[in-house]
Amino acid sequence: MKTGEKVSRSKRGLTPVDWHAVSQRLEKARGVIEHAWMPSLAETQRVLMARAQALGRVPEAAETASEHIEVVEFVLAHERYAIESRYVREVAPLENLTPLPCTPAFVLGIVNLRGEILSVIDIKKFFELPEQGLTDLNKIIVLQSEDMLFGILADAITGVRRIPVTGIQPSLPTLTGIREDYLQGVTPERLVILDAEKLLTDESIVVQEQVAG
Repeated sequence: MKTGEKVSRSKRGLTPVDWHAVSQRLEKARGVIEHAWMPSLAETQRVLMARAQALGRVPEAAETASEHIEVVEFVLAHERYAIESRYVREVAPLENLTPLPCTPAFVLGIVNLRGEILSVIDIKKFFELPEQGLTDLNKIIVLQSEDMLFGILADAITGVRRIPVTGIQPSLPTLTGIREDYLQGVTPERLVILDAEKLLTDESIVVQEQVAG
């Protein structure tokens, strides 16, 4: 830079920049801004309370979503059915079946299950499903309530499983008539869940034996 230029700037009144003073002013401004955005005690408590309430609702929602029923799944005429396990006393093989005369067609007969005489209902006939004949795979699902005990015939038992309650829908268009009357619900996989309580309390399927003296 030439000497003439320095003299010219000096005459204009230009002074060097005090960077230390600028830094102090910026720091002071930043402190003021941070203080202005700092929430009050009441606002802080309100935010914390809202978060606590939101967290408290999470376990409740999870508990509702985890509600299940346990069912025994079985096969009837190539269709999948199920019944709540809380109504099932046991599952037994079909052995020593004795037909009963003068009974409805859906009454398959009686069996002696460890000294206990048990009526066996063929719900395929009750639901007007195709008959397939008896095989070694047939099982008796023993249903029990406080006042009733009988067995229903299954073509085969496929197992016990848990089903989320939220996944059960009321019915399907193909389930009409008597099957709809005894329907508890249907899963998305088209597993038909029967209403065991209604089966156990329906007087139309109660077998009353009268032995002539």
